[in-house]
Amino acid sequence: MAGQSVSAQYADGAAAPASPSTSAASWPAIIAGAFVAAAVSLVLLALGSGLGFASISPWPGRGVSGTTFAVTTAIWLILTQWVSAGLGGYLAGRLRTRWIGTHTHEVFFRDTAHGLITWAVASVLVAAAIGSSIGTSVGAAGRAVEVAGHTAADGASAASHGSAYDIDRLLRAADVGAPQADPKPEVAHIIANAAVTGDIPDGDRAYLAQLVAARTGITLEDAQKRVDGFWSDVKDTEAKAKATADAARKVAAKASIYLALSMLLGAFIASVSAALGGRLRDEHP
Repeated sequence: MAGQSVSAQYADGAAAPASPSTSAASWPAIIAGAFVAAAVSLVLLALGSGLGFASISPWPGRGVSGTTFAVTTAIWLILTQWVSAGLGGYLAGRLRTRWIGTHTHEVFFRDTAHGLITWAVASVLVAAAIGSSIGTSVGAAGRAVEVAGHTAADGASAASHGSAYDIDRLLRAADVGAPQADPKPEVAHIIANAAVTGDIPDGDRAYLAQLVAARTGITLEDAQKRVDGFWSDVKDTEAKAKATADAARKVAAKASIYLALSMLLGAFIASVSAALGGRLRDEHP
């Protein structure tokens, strides 16, 4: 039959031609498909980022929830891989050099391999294009987790929770004209030690109350309440910082998992699309 492909004739029992000395990989087709896939990925990622920033809001009660944002991000990553890998693999299959006298099973394997290689090259190109920004984000998240994990061992960081304003408020005097030595450095040291140990020792707590009472002119009981309130604010601030770092860690972990799954799907789609493109290429030489 005139329209029958050479590969089909080989499958029916025709003698196999001599193996060519050149590689079976059609690199021009692979590179062309990879660049198309990378370009489409960048366009879709930019579009997805714009839609994502438009859907969230720092104001309470506005924008989508965190769960909705995570789900839509995962769907968009899958869609991005589906479209870009499918298009790049299909073009690699259609543009590759026709293999003369090759068994149909070998043709199918080579086509799927071309799609997989196209996807791999495109992934490297996309990673090279956005690697710096991803590295910056991951590094920031890692530093946040590290700081949260070592807060107890970092006295200077713990002291920073008791800011100069908070200490001034703690030691605000009733008689501002009364000249006294500045006790703020000592108070900062006490707060830093409390952050390391997890609580203010009873002796330091009593000393702080006496210091506040002497500094502000309020009763010792009121001074003790002010000290307790100040320490409670410090612990709340530290807990919020840890919660924020933990939330960032969870978001980064989910994003990595979604990205890995979407990339695996992209590899499969690229292989199937290349096989489809190659079949059409052989049917219409």
